[in-house]
Amino acid sequence: MRRLLLTATLAASAFPAELPVRTVILYKHGVGYFERAGELRSGESARLDFKADAMNDVLKSLTIEDKSGAKVTGLRYDSSEPLQKRLADYPFQLNPSQALSAFLDQVKGAKVEIKAAAGSFTGTILGARSLVEGEKVIEKEQLILMLDSGEIRTFEMAALTSVKLADPALERQLKDYLTALAASRSKEARSVYIDSSDARARQLIASYMVPTPVWKSSYRLILKDAEPMLEGWAIVDNTTGEDWTNVNLSLVSGRPISFISKLYEPRYRVRPEADLPDEGPVGPVVHAGAMQMEQAVMADAQQRAAPMRKMMASAPPPPAPTLAEFAMVRDDMSSSVAAAAQGRELGDLFEYRFGTPVTVRKNESAMLPFLQQKIAARKLLIYSDRSLSHPMHAAEVTNSSGKTLDGGPITVFEGGAYAGEALVETFKANDKRLISYGVDLGTRITTNIDSSRDLIREFRAVRGVLTTKTALQETTTYTIRNVDAKAKLLVIEHPLRPQNKVLSPKPMESTGAVHRFEVKLAASGTEKFQVVEEHVYDNSLSLISLTPDQLGIYIQNKALSAEGRKQLENIAQLKRQIAEADQQMRQIEIDTNELVKDQERIRQNLSSLNRVTGQQEQVNKYAKELEQQEVRLAGLRDRLSQSRTQKAKLESALRAAIEKMEF
Repeated sequence: MRRLLLTATLAASAFPAELPVRTVILYKHGVGYFERAGELRSGESARLDFKADAMNDVLKSLTIEDKSGAKVTGLRYDSSEPLQKRLADYPFQLNPSQALSAFLDQVKGAKVEIKAAAGSFTGTILGARSLVEGEKVIEKEQLILMLDSGEIRTFEMAALTSVKLADPALERQLKDYLTALAASRSKEARSVYIDSSDARARQLIASYMVPTPVWKSSYRLILKDAEPMLEGWAIVDNTTGEDWTNVNLSLVSGRPISFISKLYEPRYRVRPEADLPDEGPVGPVVHAGAMQMEQAVMADAQQRAAPMRKMMASAPPPPAPTLAEFAMVRDDMSSSVAAAAQGRELGDLFEYRFGTPVTVRKNESAMLPFLQQKIAARKLLIYSDRSLSHPMHAAEVTNSSGKTLDGGPITVFEGGAYAGEALVETFKANDKRLISYGVDLGTRITTNIDSSRDLIREFRAVRGVLTTKTALQETTTYTIRNVDAKAKLLVIEHPLRPQNKVLSPKPMESTGAVHRFEVKLAASGTEKFQVVEEHVYDNSLSLISLTPDQLGIYIQNKALSAEGRKQLENIAQLKRQIAEADQQMRQIEIDTNELVKDQERIRQNLSSLNRVTGQQEQVNKYAKELEQQEVRLAGLRDRLSQSRTQKAKLESALRAAIEKMEF
């Protein structure tokens, strides 16, 4: 079976002008600044290729500078619309493995020029078809033309040597269609074109920001007795898909704000549909006869309401909104790039600029030295984790390089051999950091926290509330055993608790999490180091609820002022008197209850004797005793009343004293 497939040859376009990369600046937050420079001749276009995910940053940051002072006439870029949507506007569609006859049949009425063995012909397409003939299923393609002479002829397409579209507009549409298909095969590549219609050549500089891998730094610290050395290496990854050949490379340390704004994808707005009501044809008018006034008014109202009711009953629901509004993205191309100064602080940023051009091939990485100089450092031990029994080998590094040092790993070499590794954060010039890189097995540390005691430091009293300022002391003892036959310097990192104050000794320095203390260890010796802290807190008590004994404890405290002691002693005395009055009242009530019970007993005896003859003498005796008890009972009741009155006076005096108390 033989089939003719659709083929097309596009005219070769002029090779776009090159703007090679000249400058690369990489940042620590995932973007890179690129600067391209080159010549753009008259009528020429320059093409810049990017990955699809970089287009938002390109459109946000692209600037064009013309050294000659002329203006760039245009800048365009590949659309991000889906392929099917871009191809839907063409008057034809090409499917995979589509025969040429199927395409020609879609462009009926188009003028074509064909060449065959019988000669050349020009005509208009009436149709094209594909036929299957015979048992062997032989497919034949035919083209039906109306020639310029008016003759209609059928041509076997297998006999044609060429078919050319005579309509330039249709030919251009086919080329654009095929270009869109070709571009869709590379899902990652997107192009930005800089057009020029100037009559002279000009020197252009294009700069932009695109996502790039974060550059990384690593260090080598060589500890020596005299002059420690620090080497810094930058790790750079080129994932742009293009070689960086002899570029001016800079690395910036810092964290500027950066974000993604979706400028590349087309945006659409939803607009409501609004139409004027259709004006229907005017029908005939039937004029009614005359009516009474009331009937005429009612008929007129019904006639006016009828169209409204009909419209409300038959009106369709409001139309759904449609996607119709396209938000254009516009780029301002009038800005220029300001050159960054070499080796200086840029606000909170610091730039490392390499003095010689750098070459990094695409999809490759490079290690580039950016620091190699002597630095101030001293070797010591550091103890920060109480769960461990050994401190760590460490170094105190002072940034005497005059540059901001970017954070990263540090490999430590000591005595010409590998000693360990550490991590360090970014730190400025003249700042210092502690790094720990190994465990010191020659030193053992134990920690003991002594029991604490409360000490009242201050008293305050206002309107019946006694507030004491109490200090809770705590002593942490570090017992350090150095088993090596050499002296050592130890830095203890003691936890910093905001509510605690260090009384002794004074910390060497403090961070947001620890206090640091420096301890000198003798060779083969044991050292005890104590840190004394106190926690001061307030405790409020209501004086009305305190007993005299409790008040007596506070009265004896030396921190209490003389005025405060006098007032508390007065309150304690009143509370003791009230307590005595309470005791007297309870005793009187007990005595009264006993008398009442005894009287009840005597009355019962009298009742029994009155029913027996010859007991008059005993009856008189009980009656006399009952009379005496009544006198005693009246006296107890008077004493109870006096005690209650006295207690009320004492309580009133206590309330007044508490209310007035202030010291």
